[in-house]
Amino acid sequence: MVTIRADEISNIIRERIEQYNRKVKIVNTGTVLQVGDGIARIHGLDKVMAGELVEFEEGTIGIALNLESNNVGVVLMGDGLMIQEGSSVKATGKIAQIPVSEAYLGRVINALAKPIDGRGEISVSESRLIESPVPGIISRRSVYEPLQTGLIAIDSMIPIGRGQRELIIGDRQTGKTVVATDTILNQ
Repeated sequence: MVTIRADEISNIIRERIEQYNRKVKIVNTGTVLQVGDGIARIHGLDKVMAGELVEFEEGTIGIALNLESNNVGVVLMGDGLMIQEGSSVKATGKIAQIPVSEAYLGRVINALAKPIDGRGEISVSESRLIESPVPGIISRRSVYEPLQTGLIAIDSMIPIGRGQRELIIGDRQTGKTVVATDTILNQ
């Protein structure tokens, strides 16, 4: 029979205490109250921020937008067919961001900026918040290049600049879409 000495036991206990990891991870979790039409109502996400990403237990990502006193309205960034009432949701602690890079030009991506065109991953160096403030009017580049619509009557009466916003108002069946389409094709 094997005998265990008291000093061996105390050494084992000492080693275990020294190796004990005391890091505690606090996760803000909630419960789905209802889900439908791409929106889920969550109860229990008390510390969630506006625009924060949340993750449902089956993997769908959502953005917390409507913060109320007793529940949170979350917009689903996926089909959410597997989300059911009573399932758990955890806050990620990250505000919704979008990666920005020249590599995105000409690529097809989904709402979470993941490529869906089958051409592989996109290398990204930086990202921007989705809800970021717009630059002030003074810091924006002024409209300096003319835009030709291709319709002589409009081009002779209305000076339009490239990058300028223009509103086309008119009754139904008067050709508003045709004017816009011709302008696009003329470029």
